[in-house]
Amino acid sequence: MNIRPERPGDEGAIAAVIEAAFLNAPHRDGTEASIVERLREAGALNISLVAEDAGELVGHIAFSPVTIDGADLGWFGLGPVAVLPDRQGDGIGSRLIRSGLEMLRNEGAAGCVLVGEPAYYQRFGFQTVARLAFPGIPPEYFQGLSFGGGMPSGTVAYHQAFG
Repeated sequence: MNIRPERPGDEGAIAAVIEAAFLNAPHRDGTEASIVERLREAGALNISLVAEDAGELVGHIAFSPVTIDGADLGWFGLGPVAVLPDRQGDGIGSRLIRSGLEMLRNEGAAGCVLVGEPAYYQRFGFQTVARLAFPGIPPEYFQGLSFGGGMPSGTVAYHQAFG
């Protein structure tokens, strides 16, 4: 298993992985692959990693900038993260998340937020943060991880590519 940055020519395989991963997800809206494409086109796909096994892309993760109360505070949003259905449970998603978070830290990011299952993401240090709000999402599913500079407060907005 190799975790590496997205390369030119990976776009179609990445879209296929995302579409397959979200096909039967209860929270899907059908735009997950399009979000990544729009982030890429807007130059807002700050980190895009793939998991490659025997030459096949089996997973993908994206990180893009977020604002807090309209300001760029050096925070990023994780998502979407996708693993082919027949490879879920193999630790691929965990490896992608850990690699992406390490890259963010190394690049000087202040922190990361996400919308996701608390029981899953807590193992990476994410926690529900009452000081951060994301409208329309139950608060327990919106989580943050500070990389050491403290936790800001305010309303978080993802890049407009999320719609």
